[in-house]
Amino acid sequence: MKDKNDLMKLKDLRDKIDIIDEKIVDLLSKRAEVVTEIAKIKKDSNLPFHNPEREREIIERVTNLCKGNFPKDALKVIFREIISASLSLEEPLKVAYLGPEGTFTHLAAIRHFGSSAKYIPVERIKAIFDAVEAKKADYGLVPIENSNEGVVSYTLDVFVDCDLKIAAEVLLEVSHNLLSKDGDIKKIKRIYSHPQASAQCREWLERNVPNIPVLDAVSTAKAAEIASSDETSAAIASELAARLYDLKFIEKRIEDNKNNFTRFLAISRDYPKKTGKDKTSIMFSLKDKPGALFNVLAPFKKANINLTKIESRPSKRRAWEYIFFADMIGHIQDKKLQRVIEEVKDNCLYLKLLGSYPIGDKMER
Repeated sequence: MKDKNDLMKLKDLRDKIDIIDEKIVDLLSKRAEVVTEIAKIKKDSNLPFHNPEREREIIERVTNLCKGNFPKDALKVIFREIISASLSLEEPLKVAYLGPEGTFTHLAAIRHFGSSAKYIPVERIKAIFDAVEAKKADYGLVPIENSNEGVVSYTLDVFVDCDLKIAAEVLLEVSHNLLSKDGDIKKIKRIYSHPQASAQCREWLERNVPNIPVLDAVSTAKAAEIASSDETSAAIASELAARLYDLKFIEKRIEDNKNNFTRFLAISRDYPKKTGKDKTSIMFSLKDKPGALFNVLAPFKKANINLTKIESRPSKRRAWEYIFFADMIGHIQDKKLQRVIEEVKDNCLYLKLLGSYPIGDKMER
């Protein structure tokens, strides 16, 4: 009798969920109608169709409203998709990324901009900058550093001659998987991977497949594409690549360090307004004299501004001349930060603001 009562109760609860789902769908339709009205006003008033500050306000507000058991991180993802789909009713955001489909850059772009954006895969990091500068894309997403392997030098180099701004940062947990057509490791004679991905899995590869050669591919997605057409080849790639290229898992999460994050930068033709939880990036070169770097860093210490990163790169213009890249907490609209930037300019040959943008939340894979 108890089993019958439990089944009846289960049916009643499922009926309640169906009613709630119907209400959610109805409310989403009503929201879309309001979005369409807003789109018309924006068009008639010649206002920009994308407002990232408004998006952040929405996500922060609904997250704070969530007092029940629903996970807040999941709520953020849901509303990111709602906003992305709503924006596509006006005009889909165009986002350039390092392709092909299925790269970690592609995955990070989807997590940040939502599934309804129009994604433009390109083959080189420089081409991402070019697409945004030429207004073929509203945003570009480029990798800048990995928590294990360090900085992506080429991305820093492109910023030297580019006038685009950093509009956001995306911190994505990177998890590598060994994939093949049928998931049978006994058939594998070679493994394809992007060099950075294979470096992050070096210990696992040496321990588990020491006699199988690891060959370089231009991206993890390209590695997956190769493996999809050859049952004797495997690829180190993402779960997204596994879905896109119809591959099976030989082994999941083969990265040596499980706390493995890659930081990406969203680039655009302008940077967003101050949010109160911001980061600013600059680049500068120094006069060749004793204490030059100290003279630049000291004002930040004196003003109690936290420098979270400093990196140097050869300028490629003159032998032994270097360009420094620095990240700091704060927005360029902060008076204190403005004063310090103006002060350190006197000790620099060159100083350029790369952007002020919201500090990124870590995104789980």
